[in-house]
Amino acid sequence: MDNNLYLGVEFGSTRIKAVAIDGAFRPVSTGDYTWASTYENGVWTYPLEKAWEGLKTALAGVEHRENIRAMGVSAMMHGYLAFDKNWQLLVPFRTWQNTITGPAAAELTDLFGFNIPQRWSIAHLYQAVLNGEEHVSRVAHITTLAGYIHYMLTGVNAVGVGEASGMFPIAADGKNYDAGMMEKFDALAASHGLTWKLADLLPCVLQAGENAGALTESGAARLDGLLPAGIPLAPPEGDAGTGMTATNAVAPRTGNVSAGTSIFSMVVLEKPLEHVHEEIDIVTTPTGKPVAMVHCNNCTNDTNAWVGVLKETAELFGAKPDAGALYTGLYQKSLEGDPDCGGVLVCNYLAGEGVTHMDAGRPLVVRTPDAKFTLANFFRAQLYATMSTLKIGMDILAEEHVAIDSLTGHGGLFKTPVVGQKYMAAACNAPVTCMDTAGEGGPYGMALLAAYMMNRGSSGSLEKYLSEQVFAGVNGSTVAPDPADVAGFNAYIRRYKALLTVENAAVQAL
Repeated sequence: MDNNLYLGVEFGSTRIKAVAIDGAFRPVSTGDYTWASTYENGVWTYPLEKAWEGLKTALAGVEHRENIRAMGVSAMMHGYLAFDKNWQLLVPFRTWQNTITGPAAAELTDLFGFNIPQRWSIAHLYQAVLNGEEHVSRVAHITTLAGYIHYMLTGVNAVGVGEASGMFPIAADGKNYDAGMMEKFDALAASHGLTWKLADLLPCVLQAGENAGALTESGAARLDGLLPAGIPLAPPEGDAGTGMTATNAVAPRTGNVSAGTSIFSMVVLEKPLEHVHEEIDIVTTPTGKPVAMVHCNNCTNDTNAWVGVLKETAELFGAKPDAGALYTGLYQKSLEGDPDCGGVLVCNYLAGEGVTHMDAGRPLVVRTPDAKFTLANFFRAQLYATMSTLKIGMDILAEEHVAIDSLTGHGGLFKTPVVGQKYMAAACNAPVTCMDTAGEGGPYGMALLAAYMMNRGSSGSLEKYLSEQVFAGVNGSTVAPDPADVAGFNAYIRRYKALLTVENAAVQAL
């Protein structure tokens, strides 16, 4: 009997989760830890000590850890972790949520002829240069959260190519950073009096399937002995790459949507886009294939807040609704709403949005005097709001004639059957599939990458491995777009775009 387990750990925005899968790729044990970012001195951040506390708590929930044959670390992509030569943190972790690098992102986009989003590590580094921040001259390493955890566990300063593509543009062959753009950046840094070279600061780039080191004795000690030294680790990947893996969306013309605290779509391209769009990130799969990414900072947080208010309301009358049942009931109630939400509009921006060019957010509920303000329409508008900004970006891909044969959903928005799929299918005008494993999301994908590393020699490409071995017999459900829903969402999005003028005024006034 094969007792081997493969472990995936992911540092998400609200949870740190560990998932162990068996040799048949079934999740068999999980552990998790809840955490949240804090807004300190104008920066969204997480304390790194909480990362280690959360990792240990999550690992403690995994059973039969002695059978783990391989593992991997994933985390929220992008952001900025800067260290000196002794790996001492120079400034607090700057997460993907921050929209504080606008000037740097714009200048680098012009310099490279390639879109550099505000979230990317290189935008954070150059903004620090523009700001004249004291720590810049002492930077010896920059990495992501996944890259940092991986280094401290293994002593290997490397990231997977998908994760690397959220730090700096990747070359056309999908194997390393773009050398020409690195030369341009080094010249730009030198013009600011800096002597370091970017190649010395960035982690090495590895492909899915390559070995990225093993858990060292000091790494095991950091985990309080929860795992034994010697476990091989796969290249650390971002939540985008693990999401693609978890949904079998790593081949051209496939795509996936990850929807939780943030929401993003990943569509694997057949050919480069014709134009540079600041709303669209160009990243890669874990094997280096080009991907068009529409990343939106705001998804379910505002909805969660409203569910909390509705729960308090129920409790006034003695009810004690179960959280899961409350979400399910509200999601299903929304199906009774009008396809265009009856004139009710919601902007769910708690943070800024690059796609719609907002540097900050103010959540809004707006309705006209003749709107049909019912619970069903209100909650349907809440759910439309979670994916409205994404739709604006996906419409750009449609204008670029990007073909999508299949779109797979995963993450918390899809946990209630059918509802999230139905609205996403309307937003993207494409069938949306959810697999039975969709709720496990990124850590499940990271566990699959760890298993692939150990079986790569006999499995061929990652695409073949996922299609022929992992997902060949997996059950799932597909929801096709309903024409009435598509028309309703399109009507909603026209008003939503007008609502953004109100949102911008709210940011300025409040």
